[in-house]
Amino acid sequence: MCKIDTLKLSNSANAIENHDTIVTIGTFDGVHIGHQKIVKRLINAGNLQGLKSVVLTFFPHPRMVLQKDSNIKLINTIDERHDILEALGLDYLLVKKFTMDFSRLSAEDFVKQILVDKLHAKKVIIGYDHRFGRNRNADINDLKAFGERFGFEVEEISAQDIDDVSVSSTKIRTALIDGDIAKANSYLGYPFMLNGSVVKGKGLGKQLDYPTANIKIEEDYKLIPKQGAYIVNATINNQLVYGMMNIGVNPTVNGSKQTIEVHFLDFDADLYDKTLQINLLERIRDEEKFESVEALKTQLSKDKIFTRDYIQKLHG
Repeated sequence: MCKIDTLKLSNSANAIENHDTIVTIGTFDGVHIGHQKIVKRLINAGNLQGLKSVVLTFFPHPRMVLQKDSNIKLINTIDERHDILEALGLDYLLVKKFTMDFSRLSAEDFVKQILVDKLHAKKVIIGYDHRFGRNRNADINDLKAFGERFGFEVEEISAQDIDDVSVSSTKIRTALIDGDIAKANSYLGYPFMLNGSVVKGKGLGKQLDYPTANIKIEEDYKLIPKQGAYIVNATINNQLVYGMMNIGVNPTVNGSKQTIEVHFLDFDADLYDKTLQINLLERIRDEEKFESVEALKTQLSKDKIFTRDYIQKLHG
């Protein structure tokens, strides 16, 4: 787990004290193709200049703290964000706990306490429109002035690249809400994922001859896609397993509470209490209320055929 307000990837949390760094700042929710472009630029520049690469991010999301009525849902949990950044080759992730007190920190104190004293920044790569400090009253020109004073360089990310980041995040959230998982994945550059523990359900899937793993997601801020049936996969005990997932309330049996249930194909093991990462690959259909349980079983059989065809095409 990635602890809040600490530096952590594969490296020791204290190792940063012995290194100069190159830093970028942002929420990086989704770590999508636009974010990946910036992170790779950060890592490459760091390698050329002998600097450790750092992403400085904030949690909870600032809107969750500053706008109490905000119902923002995030593409990634903080741990998912951590793992994706680590896989890209980033040296360090600093997750700074965002509080009302922190939001009141002056721009100068933010630069001195975090960028200079904690991160030993020698270069900061930042968006042309980035604002920071109390009431977000400082901009990139202020940061450049601080850089001259404290000895770090500021490199500007262009309007085009920043627009790509913001547009992609919006499109991903919209696509997930609409159930367009293919579009969301195309912007993410990897399959959208749900991470959760397997808990006991009502056993309805087993009664239908489609036993399911019921996935419980702890983070209530995680965006859950539109209700319906999806093709998914997961790595379980070092084995890649495909399955069909349903997000919904099981209306055919008069369910009322939303659940996330996965029926894995050609796989049988006790998964209770295991933590799984479910990767969403394709949407099959909307959730429906069928006239009978038998009608539901008939549809599940069709879904299974559709899923096997998809898997076969995927592997040529």
